[in-house]
Amino acid sequence: MKKIFGTVVLLGLCLSMYAQDGYVTYSLPKTDLLFEVTARQEVFHAGPYAKFAQKYLGVSPRTKDETSFEITEIKLTSAVEADQSARFSSALPSSALQTYLQITSQGLISGQDGAYSENGAVWRFPVDEKGSFAAKGIPSNLASESNTLQGAKGIVRQNVVVEKSPERKAQEVADMIFKIRDNRYKILVGDTDATYSGEAMKATMEELNKLEADYTTLFLGYSEFHTQTAVFEVIPDASKEKQMYVAFRISETDGLVNADNMSGKPFYLQLNVEPFAQTGTGKGGSKPKYEIFYRIPAICKASLSDGVNSLLQVRVPVYQLGRMSSYPIFK
Repeated sequence: MKKIFGTVVLLGLCLSMYAQDGYVTYSLPKTDLLFEVTARQEVFHAGPYAKFAQKYLGVSPRTKDETSFEITEIKLTSAVEADQSARFSSALPSSALQTYLQITSQGLISGQDGAYSENGAVWRFPVDEKGSFAAKGIPSNLASESNTLQGAKGIVRQNVVVEKSPERKAQEVADMIFKIRDNRYKILVGDTDATYSGEAMKATMEELNKLEADYTTLFLGYSEFHTQTAVFEVIPDASKEKQMYVAFRISETDGLVNADNMSGKPFYLQLNVEPFAQTGTGKGGSKPKYEIFYRIPAICKASLSDGVNSLLQVRVPVYQLGRMSSYPIFK
């Protein structure tokens, strides 16, 4: 007898199949739902003079270092693998093998042992260092003060180097910001001894804008942004009455984490199965000598939300939530 080896997926028939002397084994398929999620991490560094911003600049910035996450993209894809809980064996006569192989050769997806797997690599954010404002124009930490002392030989003047208070340094930076703004205005209206035009005007404006941005950062702070991508898998369970799952979570410290990490905020997947069309029962007839079982997938409306806001809605076929049928072979 001719030996036949192969692996195929057909119309709900996921075959871990081999045929020898007319004996075949196969598994019905099941669907895995894969979520590829991209999040943006913002690490905010508060300015060293943030608490003086209202007094000297008239603005109220954030005053504490913060880390936050925002989901920017979600991709949902499905994969098919063999359902090892739904394996079948059948002994087919040689006359039926050709028919059997014709069935399993139309629109097939090949795979190793009828299984499909995808491992999502999870990237974690690096440990973030404390924000640096060294290049933002922080003024000198020291100042020279003159004191008058009354001594035995009369009045003596003495210069003393002292450390500036944070508020004094903030005032100096604010004065520089207003001076830059004043100079920029004078250049724009032509109220200067020098004449600026063309590339000279452009270069001067860019340099003044950069200086102002650096000094302003000392009050308003700045943010660093990173991107995180992770893949999460949800395998729908046909035994569950309500098709609701935690697809993944997002943590304030670790970003995207698995569903079982209780430190993160959950994102819920709900599957609403569309009703199957009613089919007739037929009038009987001759009983097939052999049958090949297969699954008809259920069409589900997949909805992903954070519990309040809907993030994704799409229709997707899910094999294990569908129904099983059979293909008769009368030969």
